[in-house]
Amino acid sequence: MIKAIVTDIEGTTSAIDFVTQVLFPYARKHLGDFVVAHHREPKVSGILKETARIAKLNADDHSAIIRVLEQWIDEDRKITPLKSLQGLIWEHGYANGDFRAHVYNDAVAALTQWHKQGIALYVYSSGSILAQKLFFGHSEAGDLRKLFSDYFDTTTGPKRDAASYREISRALDIPAAQTLFLSDIVEELDAAAQAGMRTVWVQRSGDLVGHATHQCVSHFGQIQLN
Repeated sequence: MIKAIVTDIEGTTSAIDFVTQVLFPYARKHLGDFVVAHHREPKVSGILKETARIAKLNADDHSAIIRVLEQWIDEDRKITPLKSLQGLIWEHGYANGDFRAHVYNDAVAALTQWHKQGIALYVYSSGSILAQKLFFGHSEAGDLRKLFSDYFDTTTGPKRDAASYREISRALDIPAAQTLFLSDIVEELDAAAQAGMRTVWVQRSGDLVGHATHQCVSHFGQIQLN
């Protein structure tokens, strides 16, 4: 019996295009000005210092740090300080009404139904926890944060590492075999399955491809919990 469902965001609950064509370009465009305007704030200052440490830069050389962060965006790097900074920039964008997050209607319907059934719902995304909460708090379907019990990001570990899913199981205090992980990325699903979780491969485009380990669906309405 499934007691918990952990879901990815990009390509799973939501269109990849929203992330790649709206969120990422917005962060890329505003990153430099945001750092200049907010670098003295503790959250931003900490992010800049961590970026400088990783990139082996002078922590006071904000121009060089900005260039590295922009390069990481261009390379779609899953690096925690970048994801944290993107979340802060998107927070301003959501607050200004510059965009609202896309969530598939079938995902909203299924998540709502599972929540009503008493199944605990969680998010695990490479985006920061702040970015995840902003995403579901400012969605086209309204504020969906009430559906989720908690959120996990790269501070838990890489999404293609089985140890990350073991850590999530420990945090949930729910057996892995009673936890279902949803993603559009097979390597993530393989890692979750290695950790003992049940898995669903969400394939939003093209012909449905079968898999020996993962349940395969094209939308949330096809997901079988038992």
